[in-house]
Amino acid sequence: MVTTYLTANIMAVKLISVFGLTLFDAGTITFPLAYMIGDVITEIYGFKTAKRLIWLTFFCNILLVASTSIGIILPYPAYMQENHDAYATIFTVVPRILGASLVAFLAGELSNAYIMVWIKKKTQGKHLWLRTIGSSAVGYLLDTVIFVLLAFSFINGMPLKDLLMMIVAQYLMKLGLESVFGTPMAYAVIRWINKEPKK
Repeated sequence: MVTTYLTANIMAVKLISVFGLTLFDAGTITFPLAYMIGDVITEIYGFKTAKRLIWLTFFCNILLVASTSIGIILPYPAYMQENHDAYATIFTVVPRILGASLVAFLAGELSNAYIMVWIKKKTQGKHLWLRTIGSSAVGYLLDTVIFVLLAFSFINGMPLKDLLMMIVAQYLMKLGLESVFGTPMAYAVIRWINKEPKK
């Protein structure tokens, strides 16, 4: 889960545009995997454990920002100027991306885990698909709106229509990936974990 979030946050620097429309950032591709893992953790180990993992991921993101920021200011040989500039270009944007991601992550993941537990109680442990998709629908909405507005508002003259398009496209893509790939994977992983002998 930590790895998928770190990967998604670095990939988010690149925006994807199709037919002149800015649809989503590249991190959207790997992001649903993190939610699937969060769903599995919540389902098997409960909200308390999921919350601990969410906070661990939060602090690992902060460590990434601190480490890459230090990397920017460290001295480098003149012949590495091009590499340094490329590094600085990416990791100067990353703190804003990660700042937005951290706020969105806490709102989205904590609500996702809480709602998953709530639906499980309401359905008496039945209908895993309803829990994974229902909780993700709320979590993704909070995460996507907060992330896009904080990460991309007032940056490089991005028009409002692109921001709105990104929110809608990212939300639909995340929920689509969750429904088509994430939920079946969650079923498989939960089944596999439950078959493992308890130690």
